[in-house]
Amino acid sequence: MEKKDYLKEVIEHIDIKSFDSTPIIDSMRKMSFTSREIASATDIYGLMINDLECSNILTLAGSTSAAGCMQVYVDMVKHNMVDCIVATGASIVDMDFFEALGFKHYRGSQFVDDNVLRDNYIDRIYDTYIDEQELQNCDTTIKAIADGMKPGVYSSREFIKEMGKYLTQHSVKKDSLIQVCYEHNVPIFCPAFSDSSAGFGLVMHQWERPDAHIAIDSVKDFRELTMVKIEAKVTGLFMVGGGVPKNFTQDTVVCAECLGIDVPMHKYAIQITVADVRDGACSSSTLKEASSWGKVDTTYEQMVFAEGTTVIPMIASYLYHKRDWAKRTARNFSKIFDKK
Repeated sequence: MEKKDYLKEVIEHIDIKSFDSTPIIDSMRKMSFTSREIASATDIYGLMINDLECSNILTLAGSTSAAGCMQVYVDMVKHNMVDCIVATGASIVDMDFFEALGFKHYRGSQFVDDNVLRDNYIDRIYDTYIDEQELQNCDTTIKAIADGMKPGVYSSREFIKEMGKYLTQHSVKKDSLIQVCYEHNVPIFCPAFSDSSAGFGLVMHQWERPDAHIAIDSVKDFRELTMVKIEAKVTGLFMVGGGVPKNFTQDTVVCAECLGIDVPMHKYAIQITVADVRDGACSSSTLKEASSWGKVDTTYEQMVFAEGTTVIPMIASYLYHKRDWAKRTARNFSKIFDKK
């Protein structure tokens, strides 16, 4: 098989507007096990949307964007269900920015000779394929954006804002998460930004400009994200996976406390994960465990132990069709940093 034979079936991102999951979620509410947990999570997200004092933070870890949920997150922003995003660099750069440049993810198979994929310069995410040459184009585009910025220290939010500005002029796919967030003043934070294609591009940038380059400061990320929490006060979390996004976001409550500023624990929290809780790892820590650290109130919390692509579209479709989001006021959190 040639490279083109592997890269021919494009991943199609699910459209939550094209179907109404209300009947199945309403039925799940009367069931047991994971079905009832999914309905409970949906109901809590509904409370987050209907609580007009609540600001909603979406955290993304893992590869649900590449696997077909990218448009779900875009529609959540477009329809005022999300006010801030904290994500892995891969979710934002390797997946979303990558497709904004006109590239695609492809349906593949986990039952394949990975040495053959390597020979064809194809990267694999379980049963999804990416063209490595196109990914390197993404790297060099990140470098070009960095080359055009004034040397200095930036948060990932600031750099991603520049990426959004770039896409308004150069995007092939106009409906990317980065561009939509830029246009809706929804800040995106990637506290481990260099752990992605952005890392390669920024290293190339610094390599060529050892004395005058940009750098990404994760401490500045933490400070700015804490500023969002302070500004928001009441917050709800919709967390896909765990990792750095989950912990950074939860820690804003403790960080504000360290600054002598009293903010409430995150009032609402949902986590969708397949992580095992028994190894003591942070990514698998339950929301009840987070409460012991003073991060999350457990009055409205729900753990859903399921693979994200199987449940996220149903939850989002239900809330989209309820249309309670139409009553919310956009937070425009990106603008608070313009006041500095």
